[in-house]
Amino acid sequence: MTLGTHLTFPGTCEAAFRFYERVLDGKIGLLQTYGESPGGELVAPEWRGKIIHASITVDGRELAGADLRPEEYEKPKGFFLLLGIAGVANAERVFRALAENGVVHMPLQKTFWSPAFGVLVDSFGVPWEINGS
Repeated sequence: MTLGTHLTFPGTCEAAFRFYERVLDGKIGLLQTYGESPGGELVAPEWRGKIIHASITVDGRELAGADLRPEEYEKPKGFFLLLGIAGVANAERVFRALAENGVVHMPLQKTFWSPAFGVLVDSFGVPWEINGS
């Protein structure tokens, strides 16, 4: 049994995954568009370049994603992606990058459980908790 995370986006999946690849030192495994998938010719032309399936591996963990049509998309709520990062300086770097054009709910700071913990929603609408060690 495995447990994974599958994020959805309103047409920004490719941009998000390319950003995460750079910021999180990840490796994109797949970026498949609706147009490249079986039945892609039936998809509206303006949507064929959007992502039907994406995967990225970050430190041995896979994150999946896809674009949903605007009428199907819902903003993430009720969870955070918890990202454990070795080193306070690295946690600060990642937090700053994810926070750019996003919303910081708790600045990165020392807490009783972590030397660097912060909470934000990135510019793609994905909620994160950053826990540096």
